[in-house]
Amino acid sequence: MSAIARAGSENTPAGAGLAPATRQIHVGYTPGTPQNTVAVPIYQSAAYEFESFAAARDTFALRRPGNIYSRNGNPTNAVLERRVADLEGGAGAVALGSGQAAVAVALLTLVAAAGPGSARGPGMPHHIVASNKLYGGTSDLLGDTFADLGIEVTFVDPLDLAAWEAALRETTRAVFLESIGNPILTVPDIAAIADLAHSRGVPVVIDNTMATPVLLRPIELGADIVVHSATKYLGGHGTSIAGVIVDAGTFDFTAEAPRWPRLTRPYHRFGDIVFTEEFDGSGGRTPFLVLARAKAVHDLGPTLSPFNAAQIIQGIETLELRIRRQTQTAFELAEFLVEQPQVARVHHPGLPGHPEHALAGRLLPEGLGSVFAFDLAVDPVQVETFVDALELFALVANIGDTRSLVVHPATMTHSRLDEAGRAGAGIELTTVRLSIGLEDPADLRRDLAAALAALTPAAAASATDHSPALAH
Repeated sequence: MSAIARAGSENTPAGAGLAPATRQIHVGYTPGTPQNTVAVPIYQSAAYEFESFAAARDTFALRRPGNIYSRNGNPTNAVLERRVADLEGGAGAVALGSGQAAVAVALLTLVAAAGPGSARGPGMPHHIVASNKLYGGTSDLLGDTFADLGIEVTFVDPLDLAAWEAALRETTRAVFLESIGNPILTVPDIAAIADLAHSRGVPVVIDNTMATPVLLRPIELGADIVVHSATKYLGGHGTSIAGVIVDAGTFDFTAEAPRWPRLTRPYHRFGDIVFTEEFDGSGGRTPFLVLARAKAVHDLGPTLSPFNAAQIIQGIETLELRIRRQTQTAFELAEFLVEQPQVARVHHPGLPGHPEHALAGRLLPEGLGSVFAFDLAVDPVQVETFVDALELFALVANIGDTRSLVVHPATMTHSRLDEAGRAGAGIELTTVRLSIGLEDPADLRRDLAAALAALTPAAAASATDHSPALAH
């Protein structure tokens, strides 16, 4: 703390005798002074003052927790991290600038933990096994950018346990899937997949954006790491981009220590610290999270602004209320759509007769959230007519907002997938995805009915023999 800040009080000007240029920088604020605000303050600062040389040295050496620079962490962001970790039942968390960053950093940290190529042997690239039914941006990351980095990814049907088992290799560093698949609501057996992965010494990373901890806590089913696009339900109002990684702190990297040398052996970059010996999870500092923050976040800089963190924190305060209302409305609209002749099938496991209905009822007894998709029983060219006829549903590439949203995955969120990729993801040219907001259900139902009525009889002719259909 500066001498000027220590000396100042309301009655004694701290800058007495100093020039205006000095006073305009130092007077009126003491770093570290506690306040009594009930709302989480926004700490809009790039850097932080250390109380002493020793404190700075030890913090940079990772021996002491503390703020260094807002690229790595921020007090406002820390509140968000503690809150989401608590909701998910994890040991700690790292907040990031987007959900995409959360996925990337989580997986890249596991790859980094396995060390450079020489630690694996020549011709043995790192490997990840992932669901083939993922958000389009994640598919782009894993299928394209990770390939550029020399990381191999095998995509499998998340419902096929034999495929998961067959895809695992000695070089597999992570298994990745969504708790509820986006956009067609695939519900995988997380516990069974986790058992398979753990039997081969592989950690499981779950994207829990669609379910949120209100409806599902993947750690309780065996997940090791949970990621969120906090932009979606956690924020809930479509205002701020953010992501969070939560570590359960339960995966034992020492059980097969040679597979994870960056965590289990002295790491020269960080003063020869052995992460699994230095960090036991107390204060949220697990070996995985400290490596993620000190290496991937520090080096790549996917920083979350404190203002956006504060927006997400505020959204979380109403999370459960919003999720329960939106989940109920979404189910009611799915029931409505399954009876419409212009609809070929509805992708909602909550509906009786859906192939994953029993599993969904067991894993998600309180519902499947506000997002679901359906296939129109029309020529693909008529999808545009339907979407443009909607008035309450905004054509927006987002989910989890207070307002209802619609997208056409094949030309929007999943447009980078080729025909085979779309087929693997269960997406047709006639698939429409909805994200249900907080509007009155009756108004949303009328809007959907009017848009369906706008389809021409010729275009809907293929539905003449239509009976209520579910996804399959």
